[in-house]
Amino acid sequence: MANLTRFDPFNINVATPLDEVFEGFFRPVLAGNNTNIQIKIDVQEEKELYKVHADIPGAKKEDVHVDVDGNVVHISAETKRENEVKEGTKVIRSERYFGKVARSFSLDTDIDEANAKAEYKDGVLELTLPKKIASNSKRLEVR
Repeated sequence: MANLTRFDPFNINVATPLDEVFEGFFRPVLAGNNTNIQIKIDVQEEKELYKVHADIPGAKKEDVHVDVDGNVVHISAETKRENEVKEGTKVIRSERYFGKVARSFSLDTDIDEANAKAEYKDGVLELTLPKKIASNSKRLEVR
């Protein structure tokens, strides 16, 4: 038995058989214009802290910045292309990204900024973010 589907001519997400033929045809031309580069992160929560691993390939340690404000973490980095032209060589294609990237995210608990640590090695930023100990609330006696 054949499966029937309803065709909606106004749905832009429907791929036609002709789209599948040309799906990868123009990809090499458009690859250099990809500006949707993101910092990929992994966040692990432990009892007293958060551990964050962020992939930031191509950045130098001095160009990576981390800001913590309460429970919000902001990571930014800049990668620069080194232009080295050798005599007799011709660059045919360069697909390496250069520019600025940033990523912000919030956590469930405020971070103790004074004891937070950041280490950048081999393109991976590792953050150790201890949770801020909640201040003990005190019940006041009503007179």
